[in-house]
Amino acid sequence: MDVAALHEIAERIVTPGKGLLAADESTGTIKRRFDSIGLESTEETRRDYREMLFRTDGAMKRYISGVILYEETLFQSSAGGNATPLVKLIEAAGAIPGIKVDKGTVPLPGFPGETITEGLDGLAGRLDRYRDQGARFAKWRAVIDIAPGVPTWGAIKASAHALARYASLCQAHGLVPIVEPEVLMDGDHAIARCEEVTRLVLDAVFEELFEQRIALTGMILKPNMVVSGNKSGVTDSAQEVAERTLSVLKDSVPASVPGIAFLSGGQSDEEATARLDAMNRMGPSPWKLTFSYGRALQAAPLSAWRGKAENVTAAQRAFEHRAHMNGLAALGRWESSLEKAA
Repeated sequence: MDVAALHEIAERIVTPGKGLLAADESTGTIKRRFDSIGLESTEETRRDYREMLFRTDGAMKRYISGVILYEETLFQSSAGGNATPLVKLIEAAGAIPGIKVDKGTVPLPGFPGETITEGLDGLAGRLDRYRDQGARFAKWRAVIDIAPGVPTWGAIKASAHALARYASLCQAHGLVPIVEPEVLMDGDHAIARCEEVTRLVLDAVFEELFEQRIALTGMILKPNMVVSGNKSGVTDSAQEVAERTLSVLKDSVPASVPGIAFLSGGQSDEEATARLDAMNRMGPSPWKLTFSYGRALQAAPLSAWRGKAENVTAAQRAFEHRAHMNGLAALGRWESSLEKAA
């Protein structure tokens, strides 16, 4: 394991003012997003959409440090006669290609209402193939729900162990692991309950990472923010989310981790931006705090595009705006007036 090389890539991912574009939607997920704009999901339309994002130079060169890809996209090339691998478009913009490597969640036997993420079988061989194709980091998502009696400690430990095994394999094969334990915001729970569960989950994850001898300087954490459940009827202020989230992180995440790239997890575009900004305004943290957003970066350009060539410029402008807003938030320099002006 070349820890210095892993650390260098991790530091590039959390370059100040930049963050990750999560373009790793599964075929099923992107179909639902395309359904919302009346567009058929095919290999070609998925390629066209993602190529449009990767060719948005203003966003990619200024505000995006890396792109998390779905396996299909990692091996796709651009449209037209002089086809270019999409990973080369990302690299040409100065960003780093990465790859989602988990196989999604399934019910966890013996734990009703809880899930475990699959994908460890055969992962070592897949990692070598992904690295040969240009990927330099990977991502694995564990899903923790909040409901009556859920989560259980056994399910938390199972997901934490899988995350650590994945991270160990990544580092052994030369890829930086992005460790994503997502506590879902689905449900009617209060923000205090999310804070409690997030703390339990992160403590379990880092205990497993320690036991699996993960080089913490060569990884990135991708956690949820601490927020109320989306069925609670409560809209949390950016300041409260920032304070509670940072409290948990400072208690649970070692300072040797280079950076924390938050998932947006169902928040609105502006909420995800404002809350990240509030955290960065609270003063220096032990780690760089940035974004790893999917829908919160893509909802606006997807709506503007609608699968039509004549809308590409408008869609790219929408993507660049959201990337710019989140780049400012990663520096603690975002202002809501910038949204109104746009």
